[in-house]
Amino acid sequence: MAIASNEIVSMQNQSAYAQAENKMNGTAASNATDDSNMFLTLMLQQLQNQDPTQPTDNTEWLAQLAQYSTLEQMTQMNQGLDDCMSYLSALYSDLAANAEITQTLSMIGKEVTINYTDPETKEEKEITGIVTEASFEDGSGKVKVGDEYYSIANIVSIRGQDEEVNTSNLKVTASSSNGTTAD
Repeated sequence: MAIASNEIVSMQNQSAYAQAENKMNGTAASNATDDSNMFLTLMLQQLQNQDPTQPTDNTEWLAQLAQYSTLEQMTQMNQGLDDCMSYLSALYSDLAANAEITQTLSMIGKEVTINYTDPETKEEKEITGIVTEASFEDGSGKVKVGDEYYSIANIVSIRGQDEEVNTSNLKVTASSSNGTTAD
């Protein structure tokens, strides 16, 4: 029995050393595999070194196997959740990029007011004008007002151009309660 205890202590020390090494190397994913392998090794050691006059009860072995099965399922579920989070993160990044593209393109033809700091004079300026182009340099949206491109982050207001609505050709139709239509 002392041999089994020494073996268990040795395996625990190896497991602690492997965990510390994995944390330093940033390999936490292999840690779960190492733990499950260690669990099976300990279980086999217990089976090999049990007292033949008092063997371990079958229900205890079944309970340990159920724990092992639960550990494996949780490890697989954690990996699945990690994969799902990575996918959702990539999807969110794509949606954010598409939203910025859509937002930038929707400003073409609109009047904008832009606050920005002049890089040469270091003074803040306000520009108002019509957006004539949109560009996506350096991964961010830029709009052209006049002869210059400005980041959409500097836009403080957006206005649609005033359009005159021609009401002379509108025809108003009303229906009465008896089903007839009046023009």
